[in-house]
Amino acid sequence: MKKKNNRNNDMSRREFLRRLGLGAGSAMALMAMDPLNVLAQDDKKTTGDNRMTYRIQRGSGEQISLLGFGMMRLPNDQEEVNRLVDYAIEHGVNYFDTAPMYMRGQSEVLMGNALSRHPREKYYVATKMSNQNERLWSLEESKKMYYQSFERLKTDHLDYYLMHSIGSGGMDSLNGRFIDNGLLDFLMAERKAGRIRHLGFSYHGDVSAFDWLLDHNDTYHWDFVQIQMNFLDWRHASLNKGWKKDADAEYLYNKLEKLNIQCVIMEPLRGGAFGKMQKELTEQLEVVRPGDSPARWAFRWVGSFPNVLTVLSGMNRMDHLEENVTTFSPLDPCNENENVLLASIADTMAGFPTIPCTTCSYCMPCPFDVNIPGNFAYYNDAVNNKILPLPEAGAADYATRRKQFVDGLRAALPDETTWATACQDCEECLPKCPQQIRIPNQMARLVEIIT
Repeated sequence: MKKKNNRNNDMSRREFLRRLGLGAGSAMALMAMDPLNVLAQDDKKTTGDNRMTYRIQRGSGEQISLLGFGMMRLPNDQEEVNRLVDYAIEHGVNYFDTAPMYMRGQSEVLMGNALSRHPREKYYVATKMSNQNERLWSLEESKKMYYQSFERLKTDHLDYYLMHSIGSGGMDSLNGRFIDNGLLDFLMAERKAGRIRHLGFSYHGDVSAFDWLLDHNDTYHWDFVQIQMNFLDWRHASLNKGWKKDADAEYLYNKLEKLNIQCVIMEPLRGGAFGKMQKELTEQLEVVRPGDSPARWAFRWVGSFPNVLTVLSGMNRMDHLEENVTTFSPLDPCNENENVLLASIADTMAGFPTIPCTTCSYCMPCPFDVNIPGNFAYYNDAVNNKILPLPEAGAADYATRRKQFVDGLRAALPDETTWATACQDCEECLPKCPQQIRIPNQMARLVEIIT
């Protein structure tokens, strides 16, 4: 009887891998872990209202909440941040992610103030070396940023530390920011000293930098890597991007999995785009799981991958935090049919001429005061709501739809000096964009309609 139960468990494990679409090589990479147990909430953590799903950090054995708190866009109100953090910790969230550049440093301050009210063993701090600006490339300036993070976060060690936005600027930027100045050697020494517990990097843009760092994993021994991954970017990440070589999330995830490096996931909702899908697409989801939001679908999809350590969500409202906690408490992984449905929806979405902006605002401020993310967000809404006028169609209602488009833009951005028409094609925004969007070219789309 006992032997029969073991055989059933083995079948369940194979079925789990099959549902994720993982091949034999992927299965071999996972032999050292049981994905079914990893997906189950840990009994030691299930106290009170906490039913959170945890993943095990393979190097340290730390139990990391599958839902991570991304703190890029916090309310600029310490009491409200405290309330969000308290609720998150009470319900099992223990991974908190920030960066010196978020909110011009205020994110680290707000996060440090909120977290330091709790026992240090209750949470893991993740922050970054955000030295993208060339004036910060010297070792001295970068060290100032590094030490400042300790002060702002009120901690004597950083649990997860990232080289921020690797790939933006390609290999030249990587060499200038981290290699030639000795900064990466310094960070590795800090890890050895214990002030950094886990060292990794976040990736956007030119995949050559991603590949180079992983090809030198025997030297650097990456503890984790943060990538953008969602059911659209899985095979359509390069959609409408333009000026440097990019890679789909499928490639990024699989390469990390082969190296046994766990992933931290950013943009699981693609900057909120899944909350604005066309009605006919959301209706397909509603038929399968009535009442589940597209956001919940997206989180379930990305959380189903066993090499994912945690999934970041920027939660600046209590209702969003509550819904996300429910989704991961515990996680209900997507089954095979649901994966097929989401892949079909992604293929449909890839046919829409949207701009892949996640509204991160790294491109801001614009020297000519163009509201870049605001313009792109409105344009994408117009595409998804089918009010975008198409000049090439020569439709009789083009003038009417153009007026509707302009009126909507005026409602979304009342100050016309912030419209795309103010863009001067200076290209200052290009190296700042983690999505590698050719921003002036995309602004031209709007200008053609508006003028």
